[in-house]
Amino acid sequence: MDQRLKNKIAIVTGGGSGIGRACAVAFAREGARVALVGRRRDRLEKVAQEIGDSALVVAADVSRSNEITRVVEQTVRRFGGVNVLLNNAGQLTEQQWDNTFNINVRGLWLFSRAVLPIMRKAGGGSIINMGSVLGINGARNRAAYAASKGAVILLTKCMAIDHGSENIRVNAICPSFVETELTAEVISQAPDPKAVRAERVAVHPIGRLGKPEDVSGLAVYLASDESSWVTGATFPVDGGYLAV
Repeated sequence: MDQRLKNKIAIVTGGGSGIGRACAVAFAREGARVALVGRRRDRLEKVAQEIGDSALVVAADVSRSNEITRVVEQTVRRFGGVNVLLNNAGQLTEQQWDNTFNINVRGLWLFSRAVLPIMRKAGGGSIINMGSVLGINGARNRAAYAASKGAVILLTKCMAIDHGSENIRVNAICPSFVETELTAEVISQAPDPKAVRAERVAVHPIGRLGKPEDVSGLAVYLASDESSWVTGATFPVDGGYLAV
């Protein structure tokens, strides 16, 4: 079977763990060359070792435009272009409002702006934004996070309209509670971790929490030419959370 992302060049933010790592590994498995971006170089290096020669590690803060420029320049210098951008970097809801929006919204916008000229020259591309089910439905004590992910969804739609004529597609994946190192930390800090985990599982009709690999398959589809007529769409990957 042909590799679905052969000859494509992808940038994955938040690529050192969780959903970002799973998507980066899946992209590489399907033939893409991948630039792994995140704050912690040690985690990125581990993922790069897993992927092999088709990986590039660039430690950076995605809320800073000069660092985003550096990431894009290094990616183009190493691989020759950019076809896919997966905006996955994010913060937990406990972070302050400004920091949450800087990472979840401003960083996404800055990174997208940086790769657009390169995608135009290539005749098109795919930008995949990581939203959340909480950007569609609200939740108690999640005001900053939910608002930031709601902004991601509307930004996705506006970008899809603005750049559709350039064959640049922009879509959003909206996971529910996915088991990663970060979410495990949130549960472990609760007064009764076992009860909190059971509560989180109970709101998903499919009967379990998500895994990063539950998201990566959709990311591969949106990065590939199979989704060439898909743009401005929001895809919940949520174990039935929004159906309740």
